[in-house]
Amino acid sequence: MKNQSGNSLLQSAIKMAIPSLLLLSSSVHSLELYKDDATSVDAKLTAAFGIFSSREKYAQTSNQTKGSTDWQEATFQYGLDVKHTTQQLGSVYGALNWVSSGTWGEGDAAGWTMGGERTTKIEDAYAGWKSGNLFPVLGEDGVEVSFGRQNIVVGDGFIISGDALNIGEGLLDGRVNRGGAYYLTGRKNFDQTAVLRLGGADGLRGDLIWLKSDNRAQAEPETIVATLENVAEKGTVGLTAVKVVDTSKEFADDLYPNRKNMKIYSVRAKGDAGVPGLFLAGEYAKEQKNTAPDENAWYLEAGWTFNDAKLTPKVNYRYSRFSEGYDPLFYGNGRELGTWFQGEVASNYAGPFSSNATIQQVGLKLAVTPTFSAGALLYKFDTISTNNRLDLSGKELNIYGEWAVNDHLLVLPLVGFYKPEHSAEDGGTQLGSDRTNVYAQLLLVTNF
Repeated sequence: MKNQSGNSLLQSAIKMAIPSLLLLSSSVHSLELYKDDATSVDAKLTAAFGIFSSREKYAQTSNQTKGSTDWQEATFQYGLDVKHTTQQLGSVYGALNWVSSGTWGEGDAAGWTMGGERTTKIEDAYAGWKSGNLFPVLGEDGVEVSFGRQNIVVGDGFIISGDALNIGEGLLDGRVNRGGAYYLTGRKNFDQTAVLRLGGADGLRGDLIWLKSDNRAQAEPETIVATLENVAEKGTVGLTAVKVVDTSKEFADDLYPNRKNMKIYSVRAKGDAGVPGLFLAGEYAKEQKNTAPDENAWYLEAGWTFNDAKLTPKVNYRYSRFSEGYDPLFYGNGRELGTWFQGEVASNYAGPFSSNATIQQVGLKLAVTPTFSAGALLYKFDTISTNNRLDLSGKELNIYGEWAVNDHLLVLPLVGFYKPEHSAEDGGTQLGSDRTNVYAQLLLVTNF
């Protein structure tokens, strides 16, 4: 049972909760409370509500039994954002926000949440300074310093995309409970940060970042990150180096015994290469661990947007590979639905969770009207090694919509069909059978 729990948590860390994270973040609006030539004070008020249903459950926690499940999630973020600008000394900014979250019903399909999770905690609590035009050679705001509790994303989030794993009471007797809303991920900030950014919006730039997580489901790692990238009109090329300098012994011993002192080095690129409508992206990461073999992960992606065609079709293909013992750390969505949470069922409940897998993804998105888009994502998952491991091979199809009802309401329906090659009784995770699971969710995101 001890090994099963550790396996489940390692897997859960690989998906953190998802697409709605990106959508929720991009939908945050502010209500202006005060503004003059130098100072602004805004109220941040955002709420999200989700209704979920899964015909099948998955053997990720010991509380799971076969059958269907229905549950609901909600998050509400509220607080203040402040900014003050001077002509001589740049600008200072800060925020203090809370998030209330909860899960209701029977709990999610993996058993990460049980349906009774509720909590209210501080989410944003940070301050920072931007240099304005103090250092012209570095560009506008060429120096930025910030610290406190805030969200940090590196590149497309292949390695770091916030601290967004929101496990509930279903795992480890509730000791890693973060308060519910597993899918909506109302909590995604690192507990403590210190960030130095050098360079403007274009050209050569870099970051030096210290992160301390208070997320027990991640073993509370302390991490140092350095990046160097060149931002040009045709695309961005970047290097990233990560070292996990410490973890919580209480949780790491059972869950991530090789995470402390782990190092990750990656090279990445993204852009259109100067061709309108083209999208290219890729990243290669090498992972070094003191007491385990080196691991690696990489992906290549290409897409095309038919800008002159009716409905502006957008198509893309991605191939990604994660070696047998690869630890995806803090990865998550960086661009849109399906960025690094690949497959709604697979990335959240069934697996694979971006370790010991190859994943092929084909996407199509249509701008049906100026306020409504529809899309489909098709996946093929293949487990690399089944030696003393689960075989999480399978296929999934997600059909979704994005409807901006007005300036304050976004509606996101989705239906998914997931077909594993193996049931839990035959080396997979789906309880009771390997039949096709029908999964549905409806998200409502509001801002004020």
